[in-house]
Amino acid sequence: MNRQIVARLGKLFLISVFCWSAPLSVAQEIKPYRLDFSLNEMEDGKKINSRQYSMYLNAADPHGHFNRVTEDPSAKEIKIGERVAVETGQGQFQYLEVATRIKAGIMEQENGLLLDVTSDISRIADPEKASPPGSMPMLRQMNINASTVAGLGKPTVIGSVDDPGSKRQYQIEVTATKLK
Repeated sequence: MNRQIVARLGKLFLISVFCWSAPLSVAQEIKPYRLDFSLNEMEDGKKINSRQYSMYLNAADPHGHFNRVTEDPSAKEIKIGERVAVETGQGQFQYLEVATRIKAGIMEQENGLLLDVTSDISRIADPEKASPPGSMPMLRQMNINASTVAGLGKPTVIGSVDDPGSKRQYQIEVTATKLK
């Protein structure tokens, strides 16, 4: 009986020491950054629209394992959008997600910051041009998955796509800033 109590107290002591020391070592590893994303809409080489998104995240340890965003369920993400009800039959509706989603991970390197970014953008196409009146709306979707090295404080285009239904081009640009 006494041996069991001593063993349990020993385990509790080890757990409490680990719990008190773990946050200190984790706090020493924090390397905070702010990523400012611009989703730019271009037509004939001119910027006609731009939307800004920002996120704060910590850099991975350069000596540790860096998971690609697409493989890492805990990567940081921004998501903004809405669910649009579309009538599929009399009194029956299907909900379509129309959103912008940006997921990112970073790791410090000697020559800059390794960025791994996944972006998904969907929007309802211009109804007059895309669908006959009374029909289901047409969705436009863009997806850019990219890894690149970016310098601090410098805008870096991480990907661009042409809109097949117009003469427009969309590009995603990021500026990384190290926080203190």
